[in-house]
Parts: sequence; structure tokens; C-alpha cells
Amino acid sequence: MKTSIAPMLSVRKGASAIVFYEAAFGAGVVYRVDAPDGAVVAQLSVDGAEFWVADESPEHQNFSPESLGGGTVRMVMVVEDPDLAFERAVAAGAAVVWPVGNRHGWRLGRVVDPYGHHWEIGKPL
Repeated sequence: MKTSIAPMLSVRKGASAIVFYEAAFGAGVVYRVDAPDGAVVAQLSVDGAEFWVADESPEHQNFSPESLGGGTVRMVMVVEDPDLAFERAVAAGAAVVWPVGNRHGWRLGRVVDPYGHHWEIGKPL
């Protein structure tokens, strides 16, 4: 096994967040645990790029951007076709922060998902 680092996104309504990430990014569920109270922890993969989603748990100091009034991290998703991936995310319910364009040597756009996490979607030019 090789070392890897994968972000864990704290959200409200984790089960619905999983549905969003499946629709917006084509994510697949690698691992999932559902608690009796409805909370969820899941490992997701988009073409082999993995990240985690979990319901926020303030008692463990895990807060969603909704609770904090903003996030402390942006996700960067590098894809072959940024325009197509961006359009798919917006169609699934992400809000446009700035549209796809050529900037800083990248073809890049930024959306915010319904759970407050910002995603920059692009590729180097």
C-alpha cells in the first residue's frame, strides 16, 4: 500500500451530499457507514481520486462550512474536460463562483456545492 492523503468534507445532510457528488462529479461510493441517527461517513472516488464525506459532528470539532459561515479549504479537481465537468456540477445544483476561463496558465472555473464547499475544476493549459 502506498501513502495517500484524502480530504474529509464535513457536511450537513451527508446522505444527500453523497447523492449530489454522484450526480455532480460521477463519484462512486467506495465505503459507507450509516449510523442509526441518520449520520453517514463515506469514502467516494471520482476516476480514482478519493475523498471522504461525513456529517458534521460538533462534539468532535468537525464543522461544516454552513456552521462556520464559510470553508477553510478549496477542492481542486483536475479533469480532461473542465467545461464539461463544470457544466455537470452546475446542472446537479452547484452554484457558479466564476465561470470556466483561461487564467493563471489553467483552464479553470469555480463552483460552490450545496453544502458550502468550493471546487475549482480545471486543467493546466
